[in-house]
Amino acid sequence: HCTYLPHKMASVQKHFQLLVIGGGSGGIACARRSAMYGAKVGLIEKTVLGGTCVNVGCVPKKVMFNAATGMDFLKLYSKSYGFDIQDIKFNWGTLKANRDAYIKRLNGIYENMLGKSEVEHIAGEAQLAGPNTVVVGEDKYTADHVLIAVGGTPEMPAVPGIEHCIDSDGFFELEELPKKSVVFGAGYIAVELAGILNALGSETHLVCRGTRPLRSFETFIGETLRDQMVSEGVTFHSQGGTVKQIVKNADGSMSVTTESGEVIEGVDCCVVAIGRIPLTANLGLESAGVEVDQKGFIKTDKFENTSAKGVYAIGDVNGKIALTPVAIKAGRKLAARLFRNESDAHLDYDLVPTVVFSHPSPIGTIGLTEQQARDKYEAEGKAVKVYNSKFGNMYYSLGTHKPQSIVKMVCVGDEEKVVGLHIIGLGADEMLQGFGVAMKMGATKEQFDSCVAIHPTASEEVVTLV
Repeated sequence: HCTYLPHKMASVQKHFQLLVIGGGSGGIACARRSAMYGAKVGLIEKTVLGGTCVNVGCVPKKVMFNAATGMDFLKLYSKSYGFDIQDIKFNWGTLKANRDAYIKRLNGIYENMLGKSEVEHIAGEAQLAGPNTVVVGEDKYTADHVLIAVGGTPEMPAVPGIEHCIDSDGFFELEELPKKSVVFGAGYIAVELAGILNALGSETHLVCRGTRPLRSFETFIGETLRDQMVSEGVTFHSQGGTVKQIVKNADGSMSVTTESGEVIEGVDCCVVAIGRIPLTANLGLESAGVEVDQKGFIKTDKFENTSAKGVYAIGDVNGKIALTPVAIKAGRKLAARLFRNESDAHLDYDLVPTVVFSHPSPIGTIGLTEQQARDKYEAEGKAVKVYNSKFGNMYYSLGTHKPQSIVKMVCVGDEEKVVGLHIIGLGADEMLQGFGVAMKMGATKEQFDSCVAIHPTASEEVVTLV
């Protein structure tokens, strides 16, 4: 069983081989793997276990994405497949209750996993009091190694009326579907939430800088997603810049003004999703000699070492790649290095696949964009060649609403090594993983082509590019 140590009890002194601050995916992964290797491990968490991903991130977001996908079938495709559905009724409250119950079960599963791994769970807020000392309330703990895995929190801009908005965490607290929503942001969280709200029936407006969202992705990704979202009813305010102010009206609605002066009236819900910042402000990093960068992210080397000996940082808090599987793998690699004598164990941050659960078309991407590849390799005299395919997924073939799928492969050198793969379209989220394995192994275009296609699937396009 997990041991709880409420932070108001009498002061105790306990020593661990590893003390983890943060009970999210990365912290738990490192704690359990270290315990499996024989280490005495304690884990400190001030709220519920599971971190951002389980509670207000990947998991509940995917549930909502699934609901939006189901609604799309009912509204857009059910008739063409022979279903006669006269009256589509959606109950946000039922969805929320079932989703929250699922998350609560996951919290319990994490609790049980820690107990089975004999990791001591310490409930409370941690603060460093030196490189190897952590205080939780009135209790003091020491450790040979301290891992900081506290994650991040949504960033909120300093604009008038921002207190009337919710952040991406607050999205999961909504008790009912807003009639009219404004989502502020251009990254993957913003487009995911906007797509969900729109599909489930909220009049949705997306305010972002520039002419397209997801500007760090391949250009066609953002442009295609924008066009598809507009075709399904989302209103883009892409020339308005950022939100300038939010005014709460007498009738309870909001008026949202963009920097260009455009006013969106009658808004029920304004969701801010402009990015996330690390939760490092109150950790006492200075007392331990842990350095942070200008944005507050903890500086780490490739082994996740901080500037303080015996103190490490993984996950969203170190500003490398803010993805749950990255934190998990980095945590397990660290455990192997510290307690399994694998002195060179560290996560390779190159070629990390990622998916955006955008709507109506998810996105899968790994490696370099075409421009990044040209910038990196053409100066070395290596040619960059690109292959593209645009097609309609068979799922849409019986209806009239047909979002296009696009695949782009970026290759380098005479051998045409695949250094980038970018996909938007139905199934992109599920097809990328296997191709990621091939790319990590250094696969070439010829080797991709040597694999016989599976027909009829969207993934066959990746091995039949010409």
